[in-house]
Amino acid sequence: MKTEKKGINRNIVLIGLIIGMFFSALEQTIVGTAMPTIIEDLNGLTLFAWVTTAYMLTSTTVVPIVGKLADMFGSRGMYLLGMVIFVGASFLCATATTMEQLVSYRAVQGIGGGMIMPLSQTIVGLIFSAEQRAKWQGVFGGIFGLSSVIGPFIGGFLVDAIDWKWIFLVNIPFGLLSAVLIFMGLKNEKIALEVKPKIDYLGIITLIPAVVSLLLGLTFAGDKFEWLSSTSLLVFGGSLIFFLIFIMVERQAAEPILDLSLFKNRVFATTNMLGFLLGLGMFGAIMFIPMFMQGVMGVSPTKAGSAMTPMMIALIISSILGGQLLLRMRYRYVLAAGMLISTVGFMLMSTMGIHTTTWTIYSYMVILGVGMGLVMPSLTIIVQSEYPKNMLGTVTSSSTFFRSIGGTIGATVLSTVMNQTLPAKMTDMMKTEEVTSNPVVSKTLETIGSDYDKMFGVLIKPDALQMPADLTNLVLNPIKIAWSQSLSVVFLTGLVFIALGIVIAFTVGNGKIKRDREMSGEAVQTEQSSV
Repeated sequence: MKTEKKGINRNIVLIGLIIGMFFSALEQTIVGTAMPTIIEDLNGLTLFAWVTTAYMLTSTTVVPIVGKLADMFGSRGMYLLGMVIFVGASFLCATATTMEQLVSYRAVQGIGGGMIMPLSQTIVGLIFSAEQRAKWQGVFGGIFGLSSVIGPFIGGFLVDAIDWKWIFLVNIPFGLLSAVLIFMGLKNEKIALEVKPKIDYLGIITLIPAVVSLLLGLTFAGDKFEWLSSTSLLVFGGSLIFFLIFIMVERQAAEPILDLSLFKNRVFATTNMLGFLLGLGMFGAIMFIPMFMQGVMGVSPTKAGSAMTPMMIALIISSILGGQLLLRMRYRYVLAAGMLISTVGFMLMSTMGIHTTTWTIYSYMVILGVGMGLVMPSLTIIVQSEYPKNMLGTVTSSSTFFRSIGGTIGATVLSTVMNQTLPAKMTDMMKTEEVTSNPVVSKTLETIGSDYDKMFGVLIKPDALQMPADLTNLVLNPIKIAWSQSLSVVFLTGLVFIALGIVIAFTVGNGKIKRDREMSGEAVQTEQSSV
């Protein structure tokens, strides 16, 4: 397959990609703010988790598939298809009158969003040289971080000022604008297929149930069903069987969705492993820091959510800086530095206790954001620099896919660590003199027990105890200590994943991005030698 890209208007394409990526990324965070209002309006408390889960399932599953199809049929057509699906589903979400409808429409919207995100990075790789990618992929990493920061604020404003339906309707005009700009800017992209493309249908139909079963199991195991139950065995066993069939299919396919031979390339294998580990660890911060601030420190939900803002601002700046560093340093040094800084961030978070101040947490989050910002866009830049442009869709989507899977597994693993650690820590607190010396405190804590939800409910609504202030504090203090100690274990677990990434980063080899002038020099030498 040969790709020609003459007359592509890069400025128009960039504007279209920025708009598209911003709003598709925004959709991952904007909905959370509106959920209480949506639940009340649609009377759907029992299904509210599926509004997020459905989007996550479809958006993650479609990523490796669309990457391969983009290599075969062109990025423009696949991007436009993804945007049409995203915009159409956004309109449907705004028309939902039941929670079942909203969940179904969100699943369709996730297909569109899952196509837009990796294709945005793929198109950047197609229209720019390796040196220029290092600059622009960092910017796109910053845009992703920016959308995560302002998503909750935009969602809150739209819900309060207009209506919750506008968190979906706002996507329509900007999505259509993005589609028009990409259509115009990439209109001269031509895909010349030397042979008739062979779509790996069998790979697609085995990959989808494998990924969906895995994500469903990780999302609901320990909640909707026990880890060692027959349901768990069915879900995870089915996922394993489909993955094994997928691997066998891919080894025989003429145009595999995921070419397993790519893992023989050291850079491809290393960057995907680092993305997986980063996804595993980073959820330790995203999930549990607001919980720590709200439960242990007693701040409002809004202030607890604001803890992410310093991290994302640092991530934006660091993403742009990381692209520049890749032009001056070898891959392994930039990646190892990012993982090392992230490790320091997790180590500092593990020291937090009941006397930790808000500004201390903010400073720790800045450190974590700097580390993640150095790694996240760098992984895409590095893997794109190792492959020809007719393979960028496949390798870019693989990077996104493994990071997403890592994030889902990380959320499950760290939640399990929290659930297993908290009862033991609470049992230890029940034996302290502070508790045993006061019968009222001891009896109240025994009533609350070590139930995760009950303890958190008391922490965020201490008035429910209906006790004098001094007794309330005596009851809350042991719970806060047990809670903070359990979260320390969670952060230390995340630290292990990230620290492992430091070692793996050095296995990427001695590669370095070549500047345009170096590439031009090589071209001149090749031409002279051929003469």
